[in-house]
Amino acid sequence: MKRDLITLFDYTATEIQQLLESSAKFKRDRTFGSQLLLGKSIGLIFQKPSNRTRVSFEVGVNQLGGNCIYLGPEEINLGERESTTDVAKTLSRYLSALVARTHAHKVIVELAEQASIPIINGLSDLYHPCQALADLLTVQETFKNLKGITLAYIGDGNNVCHSLLIGCSKLGIHMRIATPKGYEPLSEIVKLAQTIAKKSGARIKLTHSPQEAVKSAQVIYSDVWVSMGQEKEAKKRLKTFQNYQVNKKLLQSADKDHIFMHCLPAHRGEEVSADVIDGKHSVVFDQAENRLHVQKAVLAFLLKTK
Repeated sequence: MKRDLITLFDYTATEIQQLLESSAKFKRDRTFGSQLLLGKSIGLIFQKPSNRTRVSFEVGVNQLGGNCIYLGPEEINLGERESTTDVAKTLSRYLSALVARTHAHKVIVELAEQASIPIINGLSDLYHPCQALADLLTVQETFKNLKGITLAYIGDGNNVCHSLLIGCSKLGIHMRIATPKGYEPLSEIVKLAQTIAKKSGARIKLTHSPQEAVKSAQVIYSDVWVSMGQEKEAKKRLKTFQNYQVNKKLLQSADKDHIFMHCLPAHRGEEVSADVIDGKHSVVFDQAENRLHVQKAVLAFLLKTK
């Protein structure tokens, strides 16, 4: 039976930990698995442009001995030029797996339902599981034991926030989320994470106070205030989020050995000050690098290669 990576909710805590261990192995030995995808072709369907997601998957597939095929909006305009169902069924005859970066999450769900090959969510409006796995790997590298760590997320309750909620609740990481009113993560995803957290011992707290979220936290996480597709809201969002900047003053109450994380791209002077993202506590480029190792682990897992 094929597996997909649509959301971390579909993975057990043990499976997530196994993916992190596999990612660490790929990172320790850059030559490991150089023939794992030999003779296999992996497709990338991207409705949105990308730096880290595209490059990390293309490089990762290449390092594992496979072939990567990029399919942008010009080649495949899902649901318009051709139905999503027909695309899924056609590409299943050519490819070994497919990474999809879409506007609507329902498109990825439909691809997974109709394709006979593994589908990997490279980003949707609801979730960004590959990013969350790279984030968890980065936290684990710093603190070794994830259980009991507190992660403070400051900003928009977006797709990255949603995936972190699921991942943290699965692994016993406490999560505090500080957003302006009206920009909280979706209530159904919060409730889902809270249900999971009861089993793992994680605590989830929503607040409108960045100061409350950051106090004694070991991990501070920020993301852009205006994501792709929200450009028309930019003026309003910049005004609404102005008190949610992560800067040195805010971080005075964080754990003294805290790390600062950001999934990138970042806007210095908006969601984070330059001295924080470029400072000694920042691990943002470790996060970016870890996308590569996580992607390789995900592909190996889904294609059942050892």
